[in-house]
Formats: sequence, C-alpha cells, structure tokens
Amino acid sequence: MTDRQIVVTGLGATTPLGGDVPTTWDAVLAGKSGAAPLPPEWLERYDLPVTFAARLAEPPEAKLSRPETKRLDPSGQYALVAAREAWADAGLATPARRPGEQPGDGVPVVPERLAVCVASGIGGVWTLLDSYDTLKEKGPKRILPLTVPMLMPNGPAAAISLEFGARAGVHTAVSACASGAESIAQAVDLIRSGRADVVIAGGTEAAIHPLPIAGFASMHALSTRNDDPAAASRPYDVDRDGFVIGEGAAVMVLESAEHAAARGARVHAVLAGAGITSDAHHIAAPEPQGAGASRAIRAALEDAHLSPADVVHVNAHATSTPVGDVAEVAALRAGLGPALDGVAVSATKSMTGHLLGAAGALEAVFTVLAVRDRVAPPTINLLKLDPRVKIDVVGDQPRELRPGAAVNNAFGFGGHNVALAFVAAS
Repeated sequence: MTDRQIVVTGLGATTPLGGDVPTTWDAVLAGKSGAAPLPPEWLERYDLPVTFAARLAEPPEAKLSRPETKRLDPSGQYALVAAREAWADAGLATPARRPGEQPGDGVPVVPERLAVCVASGIGGVWTLLDSYDTLKEKGPKRILPLTVPMLMPNGPAAAISLEFGARAGVHTAVSACASGAESIAQAVDLIRSGRADVVIAGGTEAAIHPLPIAGFASMHALSTRNDDPAAASRPYDVDRDGFVIGEGAAVMVLESAEHAAARGARVHAVLAGAGITSDAHHIAAPEPQGAGASRAIRAALEDAHLSPADVVHVNAHATSTPVGDVAEVAALRAGLGPALDGVAVSATKSMTGHLLGAAGALEAVFTVLAVRDRVAPPTINLLKLDPRVKIDVVGDQPRELRPGAAVNNAFGFGGHNVALAFVAAS
C-alpha cells in the first residue's frame, strides 16, 4: 500500500434538488427543500402514516434511452445518469463499444486500470417488489429475464462498469446509509494499492416505495410532518421528529494525482483520507457517545496527515432524528476536541432529505464543492437549536470558509461509520 495522493476530477449527481451537480449545488446554496407530497394515487391505495418524500427533481427518462430504462432498476438508472455526468466532467473519453470503433472526445483510460465502487443500501427494491406482485397476479412466465440483474445490489455498479469498460474490479459496499461514503473509501484503497489509476465511486438509492416507507415509519424513523413537508427535515432543531426519505445518486471520478496530472485534468479537490469503523452496539441505534463515529473521524484525519485544528468544515450525517443528531455531536466533540468550536457544521439533509445508500456520496460531493468554493452550505428549518447541540451550525444562509480541510460523516444501521477528509487542490 502506497501513500499516493488521490484527487477528485469528476462530479455527477441526480437528486431531489436537480438533475445534475450544478443545479443541485445552486439549490443547496439557495436553501431550497426537495420534500413534497407523494402522488395522490399512492395516498388512495396505501394507508401510509407518512405522505411525503424527497423525490428526484428530474426523471431519469430525460437522459436515458428507453432500452436503458427497461433494463435497469431505478437505482441503476440514477447511478448511470450520475456516472455519465461525472465521467464527462472529468474530461474522459467515452470508450469504444464495437471492434474498430474509436473512443469519443476526451482522454482514454486503460480499462485494466479503471475500477468501479458504487453502492446501494437497499438495492433494486422496486424490481423485487413489483416482480413479486407480477408473480402473484400473473404467474412465473411473466417475470422478466433481467429481473435478478435488476434487483441485485451490485446491479448499478455492474451497469457502470459495462458503460465505461472498467476491468480493474467492480465493488458494491452494502452498509446501509454509510454505503456511498464507504464506496469512496474503498476507492482510496484501490488506488493506493496500485490496482487502479481511476475509480468511479459513489452511491445510489431508489427506495421511495410504499414498503420501505411503511418499514421506516413503523420504527418511528420518519418525520410525520405531513402538513408541511418542506419543513420536516430539521436537523438539530428541538422539534425534529425524524428524517425525510429521499432518492437519487451521486458519483465522483477519483484518480491518482500522477494520472490526473499526466492528462492535464482539472482537479476539484484532494481526497486526503478516509476512516471506517463499526459500533457493535445496536442494529439501528447509534452508540450514544459516538465512540465508533469519533474513531472514524480521527482515523480519517490521521490517514490524511491532518490535525483537528486543520478542519474548518464538517458536512454532518445529521438525519434529523432525535437520537442520531445528538450522538453525532458527541462524536464530533470526541473526534475534534476543542478545535470543533471553530468548525462550521452543515446539515444538508435538511434540503435533500435522506438518500440512504446515496447520502454519503452526495454529501461527499457537497464537501468537495465546499472546499473548492470555500463556502459552507446552509442548514434550513433550524428554528430553535437543541441545547444539547453545542456546535457551530451554519444557519439558513451559506457561510464563507477560510482555507482548510473538510470532513464528511456517514453512518448506517448496523453500526457502520465512515469519515472522509478533503482538502483544496493546490
């Protein structure tokens, strides 16, 4: 394992706030909410206790062909949209698909040096559940031949590998809401180990379906603020009552600094370090003192050769659950110590909702942009700060950042903890 520097050269996303990264970032800085009521037909058919969610702002059909939408679960569709944007943003060539065909515009990548790490926390839930309905109502002969590839959690990563000809490995971390961030951390290891020069990394989720909504509602994880969806996700607010389920995908292209420099690539930021730990505490609840999460933060900084004093910004996991937000504050205090008092903390799920397996990847994209543009995104719906939250939360307006490092936190059911550390490109 070498200490190769890893840079972010491409960003892509499709989210409840926009169909690409620039649109989404503009909406975040403007403090917009992506939460809205669910379709009326859902409300008529299902007696759901939660009647809203943060759905995609732009349907994937706007950017994919009909055959692509027919052959991919929505989670795979979202991932492919985000990956294509990230690939183009990185200035890489579209690979040749047939014998004799030449690559498209951009710099080619050696397929044997290109890997994919794209995760989903739940996988192809729409395909699985819709196929079961078809089985019950119409019989096994009506099940589509691509049902299994569409529902398997590694389906989105596999689709991306086929799209770009990645032959250095295709990986899918399934670690609940830490999945997207863990995939980015996996990419760090792939590049440092010498297995790959370029990795397409991120997460995707398409779980706004009646069953997951009912399941999350049954465990009292979702906000029930049905009368005001836009105000429902309120991290750190004394009146928070749960998260808003969201959907989408976020992907970044990561490269060794040498590879990026050799092709003259533009660099958004440096992915300086990653930390992964586990709680071994509870299947859903975080460890109350944030012990595992704080170890992940410290590990990311150590890996990046940074000290807590170097950190100027944190994009917090901050789902808007009464227990989770406070545990993360304890983790930040334990991980950063007195230096936390000078750190601007943003909770962007207040706007995007919680994208589950894609959340860590999307918030990693936001962290890259915060470092690049030197601006911390706002936290909306924070009317009265919980007195147990003794941190500097960025309010409803963006805040200018001084030069320094930024940390992105992502945690998941099962006790998964991931922290990523980014610094500005030199």
